[in-house]
Amino acid sequence: MPLSHIDPIAARMFAVEVVEKLRQQGYEAVWAGGCVRDQLLDRVPMDYDVATSAHPDSVRELFGRRHTIAIGAAFGVITVIGSKASGNVEVATYRSDAEYVDGRRPVGVTFCSAREDALRRDFTINGLFFDPVGGVVVDYVGGQQDLHDGIIRAIGDPGMRFGEDHLRMLRAVRFSANFEFPLESHTQDAIERLAHQLALVSPERLAAELRLMFSRAGRGQALRLLVGTGLVNPLFGGQLNKTESFWSSASDALDALCEPSLPLAMAILCREEPESVVAICNHLRLSNHERRLAVWLVNALSVFRSKDIVSDYACAPWSLLQPWLAHEWRFHLADLMVSLAVSNYFSSENVSWVSNQVQRTDAELNPSHLLRGNDLLQIGVASGPIIGHLLHQLRSLQLDEKITSREAAVEWVEQQCINE
Repeated sequence: MPLSHIDPIAARMFAVEVVEKLRQQGYEAVWAGGCVRDQLLDRVPMDYDVATSAHPDSVRELFGRRHTIAIGAAFGVITVIGSKASGNVEVATYRSDAEYVDGRRPVGVTFCSAREDALRRDFTINGLFFDPVGGVVVDYVGGQQDLHDGIIRAIGDPGMRFGEDHLRMLRAVRFSANFEFPLESHTQDAIERLAHQLALVSPERLAAELRLMFSRAGRGQALRLLVGTGLVNPLFGGQLNKTESFWSSASDALDALCEPSLPLAMAILCREEPESVVAICNHLRLSNHERRLAVWLVNALSVFRSKDIVSDYACAPWSLLQPWLAHEWRFHLADLMVSLAVSNYFSSENVSWVSNQVQRTDAELNPSHLLRGNDLLQIGVASGPIIGHLLHQLRSLQLDEKITSREAAVEWVEQQCINE
């Protein structure tokens, strides 16, 4: 369920209700993880996790099978279904993990105490519990102090935590950048030492983490940390070997995006090597839409950086720029160009001109064609590739206002046929 549809008040009330219902049956139950962290940082949680002493079967029996989902039952996780306004709540049994063999998940779990459950989590700021009934924080890992000090610290041995799940290294970067908390020294050292293991993480998990990282506050700093810790190379499959100045300008551009997303981030990173955007999108197995948008943006940038027009777009042939400025993705392009102007990749005058153009109506940007294929056939043009060739030429002449009426278009086509 998209979090944008969630009512924070309804979500909180439902999360309290889940805890109270578990306690009424004699089980321990507390909020856990990100919702506790966000609350202590005075952020409004949009979703809630509950940790409990109740085993998965007991949770399903208590809330009813029609109102629960057991996809994560093997790891002690049951999803309790709420309303559209409240969203769902994940209820996880206190557990300790068996050995990790794939750098992602344990081969099994053992149900245990709350303290043992906290100690197997990733970072101290995510290892806190909260009793929403009594209003008490339960802290077995020193997370409150690290929240107060503003630091990202792995729980226990950071090398062990990152060895268990390699994606945690990427999560550490995201949390550090988003919360503006530096990485604790031993945590950062472990990331730098184990960065190469990120190549073992599935592309889908990497992409999911990048969507969060590059769409939220601190995305520019996240890129700086990816570069500084050595994660950037395994993350992008070795496709981006760039200079320090490139990474600096790319980080600034990411921060300047008004509507950040992974495709726009990919366009910023691949702006100087159009051939790399397809390779990276395929490496990360991005969706078809994400891949098409990223490729389209990079191709558009190459047009607007062309030596023939880069000095003054207003003087360039409209037929050259119109296919991009009339496209449904033109607002993404304008946002991208504004962000890149921060590092003078585009002039402020040209960017302002583009921003004004994309605000024009569709009718202004994409006027109706003067002639279509059937019109050319009626004029006497033979069927075949010549039809498309003439229509393309005619469209350019129309957009550049060299032919402005249907009559003039017919006359031009007839003249071309005579010349042929």
